[in-house]
Amino acid sequence: MTDQPQIRFDDGAAYETYMGHWSRKVGEQFLDWLAPAPGLSWLDVGAGNGAFTALLAERTKPAAILGIDPSPAQLDYARKRQDVGDARFEPGHAMEIPAADASFDAAVMALVIAFVPDPAKGVGEMVRAVKPGGLVAGYMWNWPEGFPFFPLDEVVAGRGFPRVSPPSYEASRLHRMQELWQGAGLTAVESRAITVERSFPDFETFWAIALTGPRMASWAPGLAPEMRETLRADLKANLGAEDGKPVTLKATANALKGRVAA
Repeated sequence: MTDQPQIRFDDGAAYETYMGHWSRKVGEQFLDWLAPAPGLSWLDVGAGNGAFTALLAERTKPAAILGIDPSPAQLDYARKRQDVGDARFEPGHAMEIPAADASFDAAVMALVIAFVPDPAKGVGEMVRAVKPGGLVAGYMWNWPEGFPFFPLDEVVAGRGFPRVSPPSYEASRLHRMQELWQGAGLTAVESRAITVERSFPDFETFWAIALTGPRMASWAPGLAPEMRETLRADLKANLGAEDGKPVTLKATANALKGRVAA
């Protein structure tokens, strides 16, 4: 846990602009790695605006999907998506999953575990809700340097502003995720790092998208114009961005999978 300022995602549309592209790229590689059988019932814990749920619906031929999230605004966005098939979305928290014991074939946390106040309890809840032999998996940006917008965070911190982190950011580290999966009694535990990249047409496009993130959207409008321009110039210089030229960034997530003991 941390007393640092924290990141929260409550706006489904804003999340799609800011993180949706990144989420899809890493989610596709994650599902390739899982290689799940078709016809499974899935529990998507911390489904948010349904970005990963849509991948499950598109790529796994699921029997059913239940997505849970504590944010009403995110759930409202998810329910209105046209790409989630017959997925259901209900309010719920990772540490108290609204599901009966052994009621799903697979459970997943996609870019969520670092936001769970007690990650061990969250993994334990997934294990409880999955049938013996079933799959429990998850992935999270390797915080902080693996986060897609880490270059912006570095610039902001370099100007003396406090860093902003998820409440359980340490759970994003590969060794810690391994401890969580093993500590929950999961078997056949495997892990890997997933690196993806995204290209923006130019720096101005990247800067505009960066401003839609939860921190900048609420905080940047109150900045003095001079400081806002300073941050923009610092970021452009740090990235070595040239006017009118594409900007390409990389991000890395850590992924875990295991099986519920029979």
